[in-house]
Amino acid sequence: MYQFAYHRPDTARKAVNTAAKSEDSKFLAGGMTLLPTMKQRLAAPTGLIDLSRCDDMRGIEVKGRNVVIGAMMRHFDVANSDIVKEKIPALADLAGMIGDPAVRHRGTIGGSVANNDPAADYPSAVLALGATVITNKRKIPADEFFNGLFETALEEGELITKISFPIPNKAAYEKFRNPASRYAIVGVFVAKKGRDVRVTVTGAGSGGVFRAGKLEAALTAKFHPKGLDGLTFPAEGLNTDIHADAEYRAHLIMVMTRRAVQKALAK
Repeated sequence: MYQFAYHRPDTARKAVNTAAKSEDSKFLAGGMTLLPTMKQRLAAPTGLIDLSRCDDMRGIEVKGRNVVIGAMMRHFDVANSDIVKEKIPALADLAGMIGDPAVRHRGTIGGSVANNDPAADYPSAVLALGATVITNKRKIPADEFFNGLFETALEEGELITKISFPIPNKAAYEKFRNPASRYAIVGVFVAKKGRDVRVTVTGAGSGGVFRAGKLEAALTAKFHPKGLDGLTFPAEGLNTDIHADAEYRAHLIMVMTRRAVQKALAK
C-alpha cells in the first residue's frame, strides 16, 4: 500500500467531525471493497476513518411498523437476528446469501448500501422494501438514494448511521450467484405491502439496481407466479460480460422473479 492517516473514533459524530477535518479521507466499515481497491492502488485516500468502534451505529430494533438496523451491523448479524427473521425473513435470507462466512462476519449493511456495487444484494432489498436511509444529516427515501453504478445521493462527508425497513406482508429474494464471489449475476427481490408490489433487480442492469415496473404491474394484478405467464423481459440495457450476456440475464430475471414470488407465498 502507501502511507495514510488512520483514525478510529468511537461515535458517529466523532467520525463525521474527523472527516470534516481530513482532506480526502474515507469511512471504513467492513472494508470489503475499499481495502482491496487500495491494495490495487485504484484508490489512494489520505486517511481512513475506521467505524468499527462506533457502537451507536449498531443494533436492530422494531420501531412501529419498521425494522431499524444500524449501519455497522454485519451481514452475519442481520442473517441471524431473531427480529429480522421474524419480521422480514426475506432480508435475513438475503444477508445469509452474501459472500462466504468470512465476508459475512466482516462486511456491514451500511458499507454495502453506501458503496452501491451493481451486483450487491442489499440495494435490491432497500429499494424493494421502500426503506429509508438515515444519515447524520437527513433521511433519504430509497427511491431517491441510488443514482447509478457506485453512485448514491450521499454527499461528501455524509455518513449512513442506520436504515429503516418497512415490514412487508410478503417478501422474498432469489439470486443466481457467481460461484466464486457469490455476487449476484441476477438477483430479484419481491415485496408486497397491501396492494403495492415492488420488484427490484440487482446484478443485471448497466446502471445498477432498478425496479422492474412491468413485472410489478403484473404481480399487482395477480400476486402469483402465474401472473407472470406470457411475459418476457427485454435485454436492452442489461449487462453483457464474461459471466452472462444480456439475453441470458433477461431470461434469469423472469426465472428469479417466479422463484421469489413462489417463496414469498410459501412463507
